Amino acid sequence: MELKGIHHVSALTANAQKNVDFYTKTLGLRLVKKTVNQDDTSVYHLFYGDEKGNPGTELTFFEIPMAARNHEGVSSISATSLRVANDEAIHFWKTRFDELHVEHGEIIDVSGRLTLSFNDFEGQRLILVSDETNKGVESGTPWEKSPIPKAFGIRGLGPVKLTVRYADKTINVLTKMMGFREKGHYPSSVPGQPDILVLETGEGGTGAEIHVEERKDLPAERLGRGGVHHVAFRVDNKEELRRWVENIQNAGFQNSGLVDRFYFQSLYFREPNGILFELATDGPGFDTDEDIEHLGEKLALPPFLEPHREEIEAKLKPLNTKADK
Repeated sequence: MELKGIHHVSALTANAQKNVDFYTKTLGLRLVKKTVNQDDTSVYHLFYGDEKGNPGTELTFFEIPMAARNHEGVSSISATSLRVANDEAIHFWKTRFDELHVEHGEIIDVSGRLTLSFNDFEGQRLILVSDETNKGVESGTPWEKSPIPKAFGIRGLGPVKLTVRYADKTINVLTKMMGFREKGHYPSSVPGQPDILVLETGEGGTGAEIHVEERKDLPAERLGRGGVHHVAFRVDNKEELRRWVENIQNAGFQNSGLVDRFYFQSLYFREPNGILFELATDGPGFDTDEDIEHLGEKLALPPFLEPHREEIEAKLKPLNTKADK
């Protein structure tokens, strides 16, 4: 068994409408599913991705309207990368961010790739990464109806950075239990801190990397709006996921067991520094219950929640997600 790469990253927002506007209009991602948090159906769960929401392209958000702001620290997913085709695209985005007054850093080389860090309207920490020299997991395909020219469009998830107090514990789980391999390292941007370790799985490359940062000088993160809830890794199918359940149980980790999310099957557990990991199957996918041309326009509910639609909709604020709004 081998994990194929990053499946999705799930974060928190306090304002679903502003979130939709930023990620579809400013970043040009496609909203591929408007649904609810299956563990708390009173709040939205929004999925963004490429033209179909392929695994490896999904950035998702739970709306928690009263969420306080995120307080950065250890035991956190401290940055989420988004892939673009090449270095030219990185320069396109810097110009776009300047024009739209999106907070961003400078274009810098990180581990041999051009990158551009930026923040959304709630301080979500994001990084654009160039696939100019990348080899590994194939990227997604930007949606043709995106407001961003296809050549410059976001093509999926890139490396995810974990910030922990004790790096060895997290690295041990990633390498010895989950099959990641050490690829290299690069200097921290914070003077006096250890190098950041790069791990990869599957075919490797930007779509299959975890970057582990050790910081003993920070408090624990207090998760809120603008923070990340969990990271999910790609498993080929349900049968393989069942074997992962056994492996993780045999390793002594408390876990959720197999969870049916309808659009994919999942398994959840926390690594030793407290970060929530999910393993998720590549299918069935987001066009299981919606026409591919109209993904994300209406509230989609899995079959086990459909009988409660009227009650669920009564608790949700209206949310305009039509692509032509």
